[in-house]
Amino acid sequence: MILVFDVGNTETTIGLFEGDELRGHWRIMTDVARTPDEISLLIRALIAARGIDAALVNGVAIGSVVPAITSTLAEACELAVGARPLVIDARSPLPIVLDVEEPLTVGADRIINTLAASRLHGRDTIVVDLGTATTFDCITADGVFLGGVIAPGVRTSAETLFRRTSKLPATELTPPSKVIGRRTEECIRAGVILGSADAIDGLVRRIKGEWPTREVPLVIATGGLAETFLPFCREFDRVEPHLTLHGLRIAYRLLTVEA
Repeated sequence: MILVFDVGNTETTIGLFEGDELRGHWRIMTDVARTPDEISLLIRALIAARGIDAALVNGVAIGSVVPAITSTLAEACELAVGARPLVIDARSPLPIVLDVEEPLTVGADRIINTLAASRLHGRDTIVVDLGTATTFDCITADGVFLGGVIAPGVRTSAETLFRRTSKLPATELTPPSKVIGRRTEECIRAGVILGSADAIDGLVRRIKGEWPTREVPLVIATGGLAETFLPFCREFDRVEPHLTLHGLRIAYRLLTVEA
């Protein structure tokens, strides 16, 4: 079994794989203040809650966009399962090409999404990852990362709205039932959710308009809000909320088993 960690600025998604099967997955807050001991206890507790013996875990892969927590998490994994983690970044010898001007600045999540999309689908793909930022990764069938778009995330935009407007209340971002709200909270939900959905669709259409080949790219939504936005984004072809976890699984296999 292997453990994989997709460390984002707000949340960390954890996956436990047995072969290609995702046996368990969890989403926790990314907290740089935690010690390795605290994180290791949390890891063991999560695994135990699934009725799985942590001793069965013999490999770990980490993809992180938060350098301040990467080494702490790596130490915690060694304490929890006794395996030294493989940290995936732009220097990892993966079978992909970062065809951008500054390849070493490409985030681990985008690198892993490139690997996952090319290996799992084998066709030109736009991966829309809805996290702290909403990223649009442009990937060819043979694993070339062409670049993309980084936009403010949905929750990031909403939090800025609440913080900068004194009379607008913090509102749970549940899908609105209609566009025209009759209460302040309904107006906010419509503006944030539907406005973000239209922005996502608009950017995808612009990306398709600049696509370098005649093939129409597959559009995959992933990340914590992907399923929330599926009913509102017409450009999504499919939702794969655990795409990045599967990319980490593939990266681990390529860099260890097949190395």
